[in-house]
Amino acid sequence: MIELAHVTVRYGSVEALSDVTATIEGRVIGLLGPNGAGKSTLLKVLLGLTEFSGDARVWDLSCRTDALRIRDRIGYMPERDSYLADLNAVEMCAYAGELGGLPRHEAMQRAHEALYYAGLEDKRYLPVAGYSTGLKQRVKLAQALVHDPKLLFLDEPTNGLDPRARDEMLALIEDLPARRGCTVVLSTHLLADVDRVCDAVAILQSGHIRYSGSIAALRSGGGDGVYDVGVKRDAPALAQRLAAAGCRVDVRDPLHLEVALPAGADARLVLHHARDAGVQVRHIAPRTVSLETAFLREIGAAP
Repeated sequence: MIELAHVTVRYGSVEALSDVTATIEGRVIGLLGPNGAGKSTLLKVLLGLTEFSGDARVWDLSCRTDALRIRDRIGYMPERDSYLADLNAVEMCAYAGELGGLPRHEAMQRAHEALYYAGLEDKRYLPVAGYSTGLKQRVKLAQALVHDPKLLFLDEPTNGLDPRARDEMLALIEDLPARRGCTVVLSTHLLADVDRVCDAVAILQSGHIRYSGSIAALRSGGGDGVYDVGVKRDAPALAQRLAAAGCRVDVRDPLHLEVALPAGADARLVLHHARDAGVQVRHIAPRTVSLETAFLREIGAAP
């Protein structure tokens, strides 16, 4: 869906993105990285809002020459507040719809629908300037949805929210692909938000993409050859055989082992030695780690 080839963005002497090449796909995609990593700059590239070298494409449309066609199909929720003074939520969302090319009557109808989805139906006629931070985030989400986009960019959508408002916002985001039929790109520095709602992630650091792919693959250790093994009985006996075969084995308890396979081996080595030892394997799977541990590994900050 998103294809990047040697994308570089410079602001004066600062290189915000540096020779980025990646394919980014998923239902809810986390764009993850510390502040200043280049997340907002990448969103601007994909929206055609900043100059860049290299090639960037969304749905095989060029972000340089087809930016207007791309933006027709994209909704954008900015990090900072973006509303006109004295507008209420209906007026703000309807105006966003008209800017997206909808006729006024249809824009008004879509505004009510988007505000209902965002949980603002009872507050939609109040001035947005008087909203709490949580309500302002919701109305920004509604205006991004008003023209029924196929791709939704959310820039730090849980910034400044209290725990309850954050949970409610994440529930809305998690529901978007099924309820609204759109793909979501969630730009954030909060690992917990990505872990909760995303199925794929792109990790940025200092203008480089360090990882792009599924969260499951990221948490599995990136193919490091370490497996969690569960047996019916006698884990120490299996551990002895595996150690003799060149594995590094940690017996967690009589029924569980962590096995680091030698280079070039796969899970069949464990099954082979379990059969020879007469040990029944009940579970074998690549080791998984927390998203935080995996993130630190990818950016080179793991302990």
